[in-house]
Amino acid sequence: SGVIPYAKMGYWDASYAVKVTDVLALFRVTPQPGVDPVEAAAAVAGESSTATWTVVWTDLLTACDRYRAKAYRVDPVPNATNQYFAFIAYECDLFEEGSLANLTASIIGNVFGFKAVSALRLEDMRIPHSYLKTFQGPATGVVVERERLNKYGTPLLGATVKPKLGLSGKNYGRVVYEGLKGGLDFLKDDENINSQPFMRWRERFLNCMEGINRASAATGESKGSYLNMTAGTMEEMYKRGEYAKAVGSVIVMIDLVIGYTAIQSSAIWARENDMILHLHRAGNSAYARQKNHGINFRVICKWMRMSGVDHIHAGTVVGKLEGDPLMI
Repeated sequence: SGVIPYAKMGYWDASYAVKVTDVLALFRVTPQPGVDPVEAAAAVAGESSTATWTVVWTDLLTACDRYRAKAYRVDPVPNATNQYFAFIAYECDLFEEGSLANLTASIIGNVFGFKAVSALRLEDMRIPHSYLKTFQGPATGVVVERERLNKYGTPLLGATVKPKLGLSGKNYGRVVYEGLKGGLDFLKDDENINSQPFMRWRERFLNCMEGINRASAATGESKGSYLNMTAGTMEEMYKRGEYAKAVGSVIVMIDLVIGYTAIQSSAIWARENDMILHLHRAGNSAYARQKNHGINFRVICKWMRMSGVDHIHAGTVVGKLEGDPLMI
């Protein structure tokens, strides 16, 4: 039928010498019953690079030996049943420069629904310098935020406006003022406050800035609030970002759920407009919470740093949401 095990098609190579230019991925693989761990690792390598379910004659038209991903090591996961760490190396030329969308289309695009595994988790990645340099990276980071707040030597103390939905613009601005006047360095919008009927985005931005300016005048300190410019289209997001800048804000925020291309586009806009960019990890737990399937938050953080956001919502050790102290 033309079906050959992936391990025999060149996607498993225990003697492979990793190159400094390789993109490396560490997967936690849970093979289906009866599937050899090495074959499962090779299958993940194949399906995330050049392979399909069978041998095709068009393989002869390209340098498959070069472009095949190589699974080169499989280790049992300590204290786990039928779980294995699979180490996979990818030729850097497999990925478009400066494109998270293309990188993730290969690394996580198809393999998570693969029949050879019952569960799969991307635990970590090593990105070579040659590929990292094709991404923008953060423009400012916390250093510039400290400069703009003129706050050094102490932790920055912030909070999120609550209730996150339902407040009018006037009351929203009042919460911002009271929080900042009471000692906070900054407040922030929550992930799902965008432009709903009870409060449109312009109303929120204006009242937030009024609260910030009043609190700064009352305390003699620089204050701020992260204005969420997340919207349904990039055109609308740019419009909101421009308005935030026009009314005096130096920082905006976006949500992870807008997607990798939109995040990169927002980061480019923020750098060009001298704005700090915060990212809320909304949606992250949908694929990071389960320990045997999905994507480790460590990987998301690396991708977001590559994309150019200045800082990311990292979760918490205490409170209502789950959080791993070691991860945070």
